[in-house]
Amino acid sequence: MTDTIDEQVNQYKTMIDQRLGQVFDAETINPRLKQAMRYSLTVGGKRVRPILMLLTAEAFGTDIEKVLPVALALECVHTYSLIHDDLPAMDDDDYRRGELTNHKKFDEATAILAGDALLTYSFQLISEAKGLTADEKVHALKRLSEVSGPSGMVGGQMYDLSYEDTNITLNQLEQVHDLKTGQLLIYALEMGAFLSHQPLEVVDAMKRAAAAIGLTFQIQDDILDIIGDEQALGKKVGSDVLNDKSTYPKLLGLEGAKKEKQKFVDETKHQLELTGVLNTNLAQFVISLSDRFS
Repeated sequence: MTDTIDEQVNQYKTMIDQRLGQVFDAETINPRLKQAMRYSLTVGGKRVRPILMLLTAEAFGTDIEKVLPVALALECVHTYSLIHDDLPAMDDDDYRRGELTNHKKFDEATAILAGDALLTYSFQLISEAKGLTADEKVHALKRLSEVSGPSGMVGGQMYDLSYEDTNITLNQLEQVHDLKTGQLLIYALEMGAFLSHQPLEVVDAMKRAAAAIGLTFQIQDDILDIIGDEQALGKKVGSDVLNDKSTYPKLLGLEGAKKEKQKFVDETKHQLELTGVLNTNLAQFVISLSDRFS
């Protein structure tokens, strides 16, 4: 990233971190539950999804304070998904973002409840947002439930589990990641455009861009599991091969996976160009994501 976009992203990340740290201050929550929720919410993370939403709003000239509650809600949903993904019944991971996973820091039952609480609290954040109209709140809530629920992220997780220890096709792999990873990214760009009062064709183009970003993001993750730096990533590498998981490098080879990633990078640029935001901080940040830690 250039110095300018790097500074802007860091500014947004600091703002998001500060607001997330304050998000439960006025709430009466069981102290241990609050501690577990805050632990995973504030233990680190790149804040890619909320930053994407803020950069989208910025690209369309919208006050980011308007979309910030929705961006925070999105990060709550993402964090809940990570807590549950790490559980023994799912991926059974000990570390996340370079720190102990929630169930290792606390216990399994507390981790499940912390994830549940973050998911449901995300809807409270949107419903209480002061800068949104009633119609905007309803649409934001409806879409968040869709992208995070059985037709979105949770459905993708179920497909992922059902495909374990099986040989799947490239189309099936894309289906998993379009749902499991892509849907929350779609929400980020979609809501940034929708809350900026962009026409439907622009919102749809942003959704297509985000879908391509999601697949780019996942292919890069698969590549990094082979050639990434554990310290930079904050987690172990090589687990995909060890667990015989279906990945892009497994199906296409490492060089084939890199070519597939470039295809989606090009598609992202094309869709952003259609919306007139190719020469913005949003586009620079999106393009930088495809090469992180590589």
